[in-house]
Amino acid sequence: MKYTVGTYLAARLSQIGLKHHFAVAGDYNLVLLDQLLTNKDLRQVYCSNELNCGFSAEGYARANGAAAAVVTYSVGALSALNAIGGAYAENLPVILISGAPNSNDYASGHLLHHTLGTQDFLYQLEIARKLTCAAVSIISADEAPALIDHAIRTALRERKPAYIEIACNISGAECAAPGPASAVTGTEPSDAGTLAAAVAAAASFLSDRKKPVLLIGSKLRAAGAEKQAVQLADALGCSVAVMAAAKSFFPEEHPQFVGTYWGEVSSPGAREIVDWSDGVVCIGTVFNDYSTVGWTAMPAGPGVLTADTNRVRFEGHDFSGIHLRDFLAALAREVTKRDATMIEYARIRSERPPEPFAEPDAKLMRAEIVRQIRPLVTPETTVLAETGDSWFNGLQLRLPDGARFEVEMQWGHIGWSVPATFGYAVAAPERRIIALIGDGSFQLTAQEVAQMIRLKLPVIIFLMNNHGYTIEVEIHDGPYNNVKNWDYAGLIDAFNAEDGKGRGMRATDGGELADAIKVALANQDGPTLIECVIDRDDCTADLISWGRLVATANARPPRGR
Repeated sequence: MKYTVGTYLAARLSQIGLKHHFAVAGDYNLVLLDQLLTNKDLRQVYCSNELNCGFSAEGYARANGAAAAVVTYSVGALSALNAIGGAYAENLPVILISGAPNSNDYASGHLLHHTLGTQDFLYQLEIARKLTCAAVSIISADEAPALIDHAIRTALRERKPAYIEIACNISGAECAAPGPASAVTGTEPSDAGTLAAAVAAAASFLSDRKKPVLLIGSKLRAAGAEKQAVQLADALGCSVAVMAAAKSFFPEEHPQFVGTYWGEVSSPGAREIVDWSDGVVCIGTVFNDYSTVGWTAMPAGPGVLTADTNRVRFEGHDFSGIHLRDFLAALAREVTKRDATMIEYARIRSERPPEPFAEPDAKLMRAEIVRQIRPLVTPETTVLAETGDSWFNGLQLRLPDGARFEVEMQWGHIGWSVPATFGYAVAAPERRIIALIGDGSFQLTAQEVAQMIRLKLPVIIFLMNNHGYTIEVEIHDGPYNNVKNWDYAGLIDAFNAEDGKGRGMRATDGGELADAIKVALANQDGPTLIECVIDRDDCTADLISWGRLVATANARPPRGR
């Protein structure tokens, strides 16, 4: 079989486990798209615009482990790179593939469309290098296999996005055949000596602590170490808390799970037990102004051990070149029970009071929405929660083992959840997909609901219509936080056009919401958007507290000279 640059790329994408790639057509990538279509193991999925294409791939990577998006040069890729920045921040290996000018035009003095109107065609590659772990430009078929392999291999190793730029006249040029998949999927083992030293030092650290606790962060998934974290928890017998962005990365039905640690807005008892501990083992944690509630909740000092994806450090020790999963598994074999935090947690534990049932004809409120969503969450459910109060609503959902929860807390791009939900649903059609999103965020990326309709994906979207950006209101209010109201439920009819099976429902009271949920569960031929109309100020107390502290951090005056 003869290979072209395009079919070589398609083969490699298939070898790393992709069954789909997302695309927006443009004249610089049309031949490439044709070449990719020849691979029958790789389905081409189309998006409404390049930003959504990037975020769809990002959502796909959350479910599948890796993803690819194909766009055109400059006017397409510069838009998609916003989403690629999110994939970098969230540790997701998304391969962004861009068509590029004809190889003969480089250094020719020609002016080309879709460019800045200069003879410099390298600016996109230079920008991509800032937002990816590997960025390559292919203007020679002979060099294509090595460059493609380098980009994909680096993305999988680093769990970060990569960028591949292919000149439009090179996509169909013949090149060498791909070798074994291990050329791009293989990983270097942990350094044995360093691993042994790190485990010995960490075991000594824990033996000196009477009341340690494990704190799970969002890098745990990127490290492929969820199973090993459970092994360490079982061996230690101590309390385990998760950071908000890591919800579902540790099983919530585990007897040692104590909830979400998020400073002032932690689950009942979680903050108290972490603060009471004399040794916090931070596993894959990310401490930023959002996750620390304006720098008010960040474990520090000699009682903190940080185990990152390939580095372990604590007072007097710093080990690199070891995989987190190897470290956790080995450490689990060397520790003894330290269950003081579980004994203390049992003493101080308090449950949130259950949300009272509202009268069916009572005005719809946020708490009633959350109460009615809870029974929908099964072990086969994934909940994607948009930036804003949807975070806090989602965090109140108790997840059975197998359920997943997805947020984008590091990048924090409002509108992320609509295309990410689309991409996730493409990757995991067997799961029940629920998206929680506010009206303001929805307006940024609403078009991708049309693609859910196109592919008949039975996604359930709960859209909170409170006429604005509530998260921004709680941080810093002003007229810029108001949005033009839409007929969100009615929008689905426009997206359906002549052949769609999407459903748009509006709920203004609990009875209407219950009826809309029944419609959503019955509709397996497309998405159901339930527009939940609530008051502008109807938000969680947690958002109010969190917003106040983040605003305080934002408002710190400049330091004096």
